[in-house]
Amino acid sequence: MAFLCERYKVSRSGFYAWDARERSRRSRDDEQLRARIERIHRDSRGRYGSPRVHEQLKREGVRCSNKRVARLMREQGLRARVSSLYRRSTGVHRFFEKTGNARLELPAPTRIDQIWVGDVTYLRLGKHWRYLATVMDLFSRRIIGWTIACNRTTEVTLRALKRAIALRSPKPGLLFHSDRGIEYSAYGYQAFLRARGFVPSMNRPRNCQDNAHMESFFHSLKAELVHQNRFTNDAQLNATLGGYIERFYNIKRMHSSLGYHSPVEFERLANA
Repeated sequence: MAFLCERYKVSRSGFYAWDARERSRRSRDDEQLRARIERIHRDSRGRYGSPRVHEQLKREGVRCSNKRVARLMREQGLRARVSSLYRRSTGVHRFFEKTGNARLELPAPTRIDQIWVGDVTYLRLGKHWRYLATVMDLFSRRIIGWTIACNRTTEVTLRALKRAIALRSPKPGLLFHSDRGIEYSAYGYQAFLRARGFVPSMNRPRNCQDNAHMESFFHSLKAELVHQNRFTNDAQLNATLGGYIERFYNIKRMHSSLGYHSPVEFERLANA
């Protein structure tokens, strides 16, 4: 101890006085805040970064800055799950190139069942692939229809759409937007949309960002769920997806674009 005091030019009495000093209130508050942050991060299964953790703290009546939360999370080694977004190759039907992106001409939706968007992604099951088709209400970002199958066909995307219709019973005039994949541009799918009085809309050629909201959902799904698990059978995969979509993403997951409300909560507030 004498050697260290001499090296750093600190008196021994000064060192012992510092060592006996009580921790600052800021330090004690940080310790309590770390415990809350760790709990919130754990409850989200590691899916929340500092903005959502900060929002949850505010809901619990804890006043602190987002920078402080970010600093404490770095010190604890806590971070949100992230994932690279893998681009899917999509088939294109030249016959349907005349179907443009009608969303570009419309303002953002102001209520549910004005604009729906759909897409397909792939998930690994052992050495095989499964294909997840989803339908999202663009107003609330809620996943209102989904299905998973062994093959990527029009029947898969149509089944997801029918489930969304069964849940919502939308009126004619709803705009349905998708990419230009064969599952959506097929005659049967387009005929079903028009028979229901829906307005079809598709991405512009070579512009996948036209359906960015669905791409964002798939990114979150893979980062927060799929890449953290190994699925051994279809029943396990279906049950895990159902828990994520129906009980976490739709009901609990806070969206910054929705004022940090979940999709179900956002819809409830909009109808209040």
